[in-house]
Amino acid sequence: ELAALYRVVQLFGWDDLVFTHISVRLPDEDGAPRFLINPYGIFFEEMTASSLIKIDTDGNKLDESPYSANAAGFTIHSAVHMARHDAGCVLHLHSRYGIAVSAQEKGLRRYSQHAMQVHGDLAYHDYEGIAFNLEERERLQADIGEKSCLMLRNHGTLTMGPNCAIAFTRMYYLERACEIQVLAQADENLREESEDMGARVHQQTAPLWIPGLGDKLVWPGLMRRLARENPGWEV
Repeated sequence: ELAALYRVVQLFGWDDLVFTHISVRLPDEDGAPRFLINPYGIFFEEMTASSLIKIDTDGNKLDESPYSANAAGFTIHSAVHMARHDAGCVLHLHSRYGIAVSAQEKGLRRYSQHAMQVHGDLAYHDYEGIAFNLEERERLQADIGEKSCLMLRNHGTLTMGPNCAIAFTRMYYLERACEIQVLAQADENLREESEDMGARVHQQTAPLWIPGLGDKLVWPGLMRRLARENPGWEV
């Protein structure tokens, strides 16, 4: 599923060469957390299950692979995985519209139904440079709190979920909301819905995030589409 999700991200045009990551938490080994992540050297549309790399909390490679792991790239992911045991999958993007909205002082506005579906579950983290500093993890953890979506200021977007399907669905709504906002801003006379309406729509969307329900709505169709357009991720 993780290899498939990389290919789905490329299918939607959200990839940034090899410079973003999606991670999945594996069962602990000897009491220590283990994760899967993409290696450098493979584009998202080429990702296969066997090319994924197993790493520890610090991003160190734990299995044989001709490819290198990006320890710095895992800093943000490890912060979320360490603080949130419900984060089975963490998805981080550098998309054009996501970055554009992350650079706006007021962030994501309630201009669309898509935005209201995630607005109440969205946190913000200020930019601290490329994530080489492990001390940033504590501040990132404090900022995201109990939210499942994160806007990384002047950087990009992040979502999490118990599995790949729900992490993707959250990202779909967040990314589409950012795209709609940027397009809507071509007109300066914008209507923003109230906080109460935003809370109502967010509550109406709650079933999307329930494992066994929300992950059955979109993910199976995505896998059939991927099988038609870019098969072979399972090997």
